Amino acid sequence: MTVTEVRDGALRVLVADDQALVRTGFRMILTAEGIDVVAEAADGVQAVDAVRRTRPDVVLMDVRMPELDGLEATRRILTGAPGEPRVIMLTTFDLDRYVYAALSAGASGFLLKDVTPEHLAAAVRLVRSGDALLAPSITRRLVERYARPDPAPGLVHRQLAVLTPREREVLRLLAQGLSNGELAGQLHLSGATVKTHVARILAKLGLRDRVQAVVVAYETGLVTPGGGVTRPDGPG
Repeated sequence: MTVTEVRDGALRVLVADDQALVRTGFRMILTAEGIDVVAEAADGVQAVDAVRRTRPDVVLMDVRMPELDGLEATRRILTGAPGEPRVIMLTTFDLDRYVYAALSAGASGFLLKDVTPEHLAAAVRLVRSGDALLAPSITRRLVERYARPDPAPGLVHRQLAVLTPREREVLRLLAQGLSNGELAGQLHLSGATVKTHVARILAKLGLRDRVQAVVVAYETGLVTPGGGVTRPDGPG
């Protein structure tokens, strides 16, 4: 595990991958873009320890590593502690079931390891700002492949009862891959109103970002894989 000094106020990144060449390559790319790599880790155990000691803004986490894989390391890192970082999963497969599990655990997106230097730097800056890396449509593809096919009866009511009917409608459309602009057009609302609805949905459900919102919409049965939208009755 490597730890380095960083500049005050710089964007701080930790790179966790069991391949030294991958770590070195990502460090070179990020450093050239003015982003500080505060530490490197060769497995999940090292990654969890390094996050606690160096407090990075963003973690680039390989899905499959020895000792402790990236999924479990992500779960341990995203425990709700103050100042927790954003996590981007690294994988060689664009539809990886481990990536889906990591998104469910709170990761903010994923990148393929052959990502271009420009896309890598842009992705790190994006999630640091609080946005999700994945477009909802890409998340939907993952969820449709790996989500539970038959949610338990009543699950929608129990978990989404805190949402108003309008908020549930926004969540349904968001889960189908619509952008804020498309949501505004379909619902005949202003962009600012849509942003407010999305923010309230995330706050009420205790979610980090839109990626988790898409996962929840499928996991609760509000939207079904390949089957469109369910329209449950309920308060709100």
